[in-house]
Amino acid sequence: MIATACGVFVAFMVGMAYAAVPLYSWFCRSTGFGGVPQVASVAPGQILDRKITVRFDANVGAGIPWRFEPERTSIDVRLGEVVTVFYTVTNLSMQETGGQAAYNVVPTTVGAYFVKINCFCFTEQRLAPRERREMAVVFYVDPELMKDSDQDDLNTITLSYTFFPLRPTPRKGGVADGASPAGTERKI
Repeated sequence: MIATACGVFVAFMVGMAYAAVPLYSWFCRSTGFGGVPQVASVAPGQILDRKITVRFDANVGAGIPWRFEPERTSIDVRLGEVVTVFYTVTNLSMQETGGQAAYNVVPTTVGAYFVKINCFCFTEQRLAPRERREMAVVFYVDPELMKDSDQDDLNTITLSYTFFPLRPTPRKGGVADGASPAGTERKI
């Protein structure tokens, strides 16, 4: 009986070890913990007069030959106002490359109030040699922020992206293949 109980406990702990990363990711996406923005499909019902400055940060991880920069470095938005901002990305190499953007907001306590409707970061991006593309992020700062007394002094949010290289996925003939980009970008 003790051996069975120990075996069940060990199996449970191994299962929890494998489930820890997806559960933590789900928790962060659901609560905004750690600066993970929320995702919505529609705009909020109201726009308030309170303004917040949203700053934009763009980074490229090691191993991806891209130049990545925001169209503007900051913008003032009213709570509940839906805003579209573009980032420009350029493949500096002579071959097709792919990347996926990781993102967060700072201060991390506002992750629950920073809501994306559409974003290039939701999908893998593939760029042809020397291709330059504008990619959009559509977001708003939730008016519910006004009800959080811990955010009364908040006047600036930083939205930060870092592109990391995709791992090549082999296809027939041994040539790497990847997903096509979503409809949030435009070639320029």
